[in-house]
Amino acid sequence: QVQLVESGGGLVQVGGSLRLSCVVSGIIFTINDMGWYRQAPGKQRELVATITKGGVTNYADSVKGRFTISRDNAKNTVYLQMNSLKPEDTAVYYCNKIPKHWYDAWGQGTQVTVSS
Repeated sequence: QVQLVESGGGLVQVGGSLRLSCVVSGIIFTINDMGWYRQAPGKQRELVATITKGGVTNYADSVKGRFTISRDNAKNTVYLQMNSLKPEDTAVYYCNKIPKHWYDAWGQGTQVTVSS
């Protein structure tokens, strides 16, 4: 059973930066693709960035060029560097496996608030 602990969120002004971290346990991290998701108030959770076990990355159009996903296999951790933040980036951010199965639990998430 995957266990996920997200951290690094906070309140930041438009144009600012944050680095999110997600420590993963309960699975063999090195053989799993991982992703960052977000859920804004009143909206469905969406996938914003993915990274394969080999380090290949992919991004939603809304964050391409501003967000960077990376992973440290020695620390079982996946990161999301977020630059040039916009008010529409305000959401709770979660990480999880790719693909996420119905039995894969979510972590508590980390709140990101971008103020204008």
